[in-house]
Amino acid sequence: MLATIQYNSKKLKIDLSKPLDISIPLKASKNNVNAWYLDEPSIKPVVFDDLTVAVKEGASVNFNSIQFNPHAHGTHTECAGHITEKVHSINKNLKQFFFLAEVVTVAPEKHEDDFVISKKQLQFALGNKKRDAIIIRTIPNTTEKLSKQYSNTNPTYVLEEAAEYLKKKGIKHLLIDLPSVDKEKDNGELLSHNAFWNTKGKLRLDATITEFIFVPNNIDDGCYFLNLQIAPFENDASPSKPILYKIEED
Repeated sequence: MLATIQYNSKKLKIDLSKPLDISIPLKASKNNVNAWYLDEPSIKPVVFDDLTVAVKEGASVNFNSIQFNPHAHGTHTECAGHITEKVHSINKNLKQFFFLAEVVTVAPEKHEDDFVISKKQLQFALGNKKRDAIIIRTIPNTTEKLSKQYSNTNPTYVLEEAAEYLKKKGIKHLLIDLPSVDKEKDNGELLSHNAFWNTKGKLRLDATITEFIFVPNNIDDGCYFLNLQIAPFENDASPSKPILYKIEED
């Protein structure tokens, strides 16, 4: 199902029947991807008195309550409210949902005792391209990312200089396959979050960071049309489902 979309001054052809899902689903399992020292998510039927509200238990419907943390338990999109005293809502500040995005693959560099993504790497990957969003896939890129337990592992992170570069280049939406753009234990400095959202200047409330994505290896680097879907949570972050569409050649 080919569709021609007018995006800014460009006409893009995309096949709506071929979505590329780069989200990690949330499940009630110890194998659910996890970070920030929390237990796994819980999805359980409600119990009223002695009645468990599940069809297999004799109820007429399934009626589950879900307990999870969007930052710790899967693909999520956050706004500047994640790090500001005033809790800005992602639901109120993400007002557009389609963007021109560049998928880039980066091999993290050794930096002291850490592995990082540097400004130089992103400059090389983006060059002179004008994009609304960048989607960063780190290597090695294995399916272990779908179930990895990241707490106390000091994962790769984005250097402040790289986040600053993306901000200055006009990237509004940063998507990455890591639990955070910042170092796991950084004494609360959150340098890359602060740089990307420009907390020392005019706050970029229309900019978002999406973490815990997974970009399969059969998705090539390059330009895609991104649909950034969120659930309507009045919260600094929401579970999300970023979908890519290949841009068809004329």
